[in-house]
Amino acid sequence: MAKVQHWVAIAGLGLGLALLPSMVQAIPGQSIDEATAWIQSNPTLQPSRGEKLLVRKTATPAQRFTFQALPLQAGRAAPGTGGRAAIRTEELAMFDMINGLTIFRLEESLRAIYGASIYQDYAQASVVFAYPDLSIRGQATNRATPLLAQLQGELREGDRFAYWTEITRRADGYAYMGRLTVFLKEDLPKLEAELRSR
Repeated sequence: MAKVQHWVAIAGLGLGLALLPSMVQAIPGQSIDEATAWIQSNPTLQPSRGEKLLVRKTATPAQRFTFQALPLQAGRAAPGTGGRAAIRTEELAMFDMINGLTIFRLEESLRAIYGASIYQDYAQASVVFAYPDLSIRGQATNRATPLLAQLQGELREGDRFAYWTEITRRADGYAYMGRLTVFLKEDLPKLEAELRSR
């Protein structure tokens, strides 16, 4: 019970938030073994026994949090280049039908997991692409794919990493699901092209 209350607090589903010191190192670009060790020792994530690169927390069926580290490029699954097994993408995802979800809650979870230096890199990153715009809304209507119009997202490029935030809204505007992805900057052109063409 204490663990569930802890993750609820840090994921922004409760009122509290545990802030980590800025010395915590982010792991895109590191080996799978290094990533596993980082996740296991991260006091915010607190993985359960047997959880390595994927951490799942559930408060209720309507409130869930996941964190995963992947050796794949962000977006459509694709292996990285260079032939070495390294983590390229990390994603924190939240689902909250009870309290709803905001970009701010995703950002605070990013700060809690990674610490102040990565949060600063994110906050100072330049916006490369944001959606939906009017053309995307029009295409979604014409193609009868309303979900596209309900996705609100942004790609950013920081000094250290690239970042992708995305929130899903219902037709009435209520946001209940979102994710914030930290990934290698070299994978940014691929993801941007995918998002612009969908």
